[in-house]
Amino acid sequence: MAPSTYTGPSEISGTIAITGATGFIGRLVAQRLASSGWKVRALVRPASLRKRPDTAGVEWITGDMADADSLERLTAGVDAIIHCAGAVRGATAKDFDDVNVDGVARLATIAAAHSPQPRFLLVSSLAAREPRLSFYAASKHKGEKALASLAGTMFWGVFRPAAVYGPGDREMLPLFQWMFRGVAPVIGSADNRVSLLYVDDLVEAMHTWLQHNSTQPRRCYELHDGRTNGYSWQDIITVAERLRGKAIIRAHIPVWGVRMVAQINLMAARVLGASPMLTPGKVRELVHADWVADNSRLYRDTAWIPRVLLEEGMRQTMFK
Repeated sequence: MAPSTYTGPSEISGTIAITGATGFIGRLVAQRLASSGWKVRALVRPASLRKRPDTAGVEWITGDMADADSLERLTAGVDAIIHCAGAVRGATAKDFDDVNVDGVARLATIAAAHSPQPRFLLVSSLAAREPRLSFYAASKHKGEKALASLAGTMFWGVFRPAAVYGPGDREMLPLFQWMFRGVAPVIGSADNRVSLLYVDDLVEAMHTWLQHNSTQPRRCYELHDGRTNGYSWQDIITVAERLRGKAIIRAHIPVWGVRMVAQINLMAARVLGASPMLTPGKVRELVHADWVADNSRLYRDTAWIPRVLLEEGMRQTMFK
């Protein structure tokens, strides 16, 4: 069977379906595309109806990733799909797999059955590169595999962004806030390296990917802010010190202590039916030595260049 050729709009137009559009990344994607002339159709869970941003040009479809009927309504007749929805908290593998694997599989199957087929972008995570570390990382890896196996000839791509931050973020913001109070918690080796990505650059990368008919189909792309070899914890703290204008205390926290707290947190969450963030798997992610990403493939295919390095991104996150 011959590969699908993307025949959607080469200009900024058409209809696009977005999942996760009430979240940190998804709402900015919806705003960016709607302001660029796309007709945006966004999925919203019934429990999140009050969280819908008041964005002109967005049609909201009530449903979730487990509801095939709502996914059919979401994707009918669209030119493109951006799948941002994902589970980032959970106590079991199933908590993550229900959305990050089964949800991807369901959406990919429905999208691939449409004629003409839409262009499909899955927003995964750099964690998918290390699936053995955690339930989350494994679910992201399996979600990518599900898309590849079920998409058939559909034109699809996968984004693996580095740690994404910016105004409205709830993942990196607590770390920045601690540093601006004068204390930087350091877990594991201060020499571990991580790539970062300001959210506006990620949104622009998605927009760029959509507009390039020359983009290669069925490719996985890593994304970061353009700093070669990423940042050490010392690099990040030094940036915060420049912005703060004062020295920051490095508080080295033993990994064994964090693991103990994470294990207790996980057991309590399972008893209470909660969705914890700090788990043994999350600790393994935090102390992993190499989260450095490589932009070269996306640059070759689209000429996308990130614009915001950490100092400006941290300034925007803390003071905007």
